[in-house]
Amino acid sequence: MKRLIAPMLVLMGLLYPFAVYYGLEYVTPRGFALFLGGLWGLRALFSASSLSHRWQALALLIFCVLLFVFDSPKLLQWYPVLINLLLLTVFGLSLYKGPPIIERLARLREGDLPAHAQVYTRQVTKVWTGFFLFNAVLAAALTLWAPLSWWMLYNGCIAYILIGLLFAIEWLVRQRVKNAHELD
Repeated sequence: MKRLIAPMLVLMGLLYPFAVYYGLEYVTPRGFALFLGGLWGLRALFSASSLSHRWQALALLIFCVLLFVFDSPKLLQWYPVLINLLLLTVFGLSLYKGPPIIERLARLREGDLPAHAQVYTRQVTKVWTGFFLFNAVLAAALTLWAPLSWWMLYNGCIAYILIGLLFAIEWLVRQRVKNAHELD
């Protein structure tokens, strides 16, 4: 069960804008709140050792409680904003409390990192932090002022294309940085 929670949350995150857009005539916001709250409750339960996972899950559980209480279709649209703000917080705090998130991920794969790689991973973490800020602001603007179809298109498609582009560009830059330091 524990292994299924994270993939289910990722899948729900990917499908969420489409589920809101197409599902509101079949499922009430309270139904969404119960489903999301159940997933995030399980995440909190099984992530007891990780303080970061617990406070993220708590923030999302509070969102689910508010969604259940107010039963508001408009409130459903704030979920991507909240997710981006949580990611912004995690990445941003890692720049101050260290090591940066990207450095942690790089160390899982590479082990020890030379000084230039540590500087590079800090810069990449800053780029992702900026991206999550941009994404949260744009998702909020679409929630406030755009039709639901635009919100769904951006949060369900365009945002993921931008994430993919950022991954691809970072990979290309990383190859150049690696090659430049191998030549030195």
